[in-house]
Amino acid sequence: MRFDWLWRQSDQIFQLFIWHLWLSVVPVLIGLLLAIPIGRLIQAVPRLKALILNLFGLLYTIPSLALFILLPAVLGTRILDTINVVVALTIYAFALLVRTVCDGLDSVAPDIRQAALALGYKPLQQFVAIDLPIAIPVIAAGIRVAIVSNVSIVSIAALVGTPQLGSLFTQGFQLQFLTPIIAGVVLCILLAFILDNLVVYGTRRLVLWQPARRTS
Repeated sequence: MRFDWLWRQSDQIFQLFIWHLWLSVVPVLIGLLLAIPIGRLIQAVPRLKALILNLFGLLYTIPSLALFILLPAVLGTRILDTINVVVALTIYAFALLVRTVCDGLDSVAPDIRQAALALGYKPLQQFVAIDLPIAIPVIAAGIRVAIVSNVSIVSIAALVGTPQLGSLFTQGFQLQFLTPIIAGVVLCILLAFILDNLVVYGTRRLVLWQPARRTS
């Protein structure tokens, strides 16, 4: 390891870290915002639920590099535009989270829904006040998977010129220099660890009324 090189490049590495953080988190948030209402709609058609979820699951099988290259033709953007990476990662996050949202809603006992109906809750009120809070631990587990996966997938975007920690891998490869590669790996692991623990902490704060073992 060349620590003197790391010190000289610290400002650039910090900028790459921030970009990597942004690209890892924003698509998951967008994917979650899309997955919650669509997951609720899927719950309303139980006979088609498995088929729809399997179709959405196919989105996750698309190779990420191929998606980064194909999206500009679909969106009318340039191949180096960051929006291509954001859209691609949002697709992956959505594909993971829509199934998780459905699983979370399935965890709500029918008796609870019947009780909410008897108390006069309208469908939307019940969804927001009853179903979603109960589903939070299950949904949070999916968010943890999605966000850690994104930290890894973001690195591949360096091959299409998007600045983030993956740029250290390509730089190290081009220069036959291990220091930036090792730094990139360590920082990716650190970022995944931080984000995962933030999700765990946030989940525990949201479900203080539930046993702690369900959010660990």
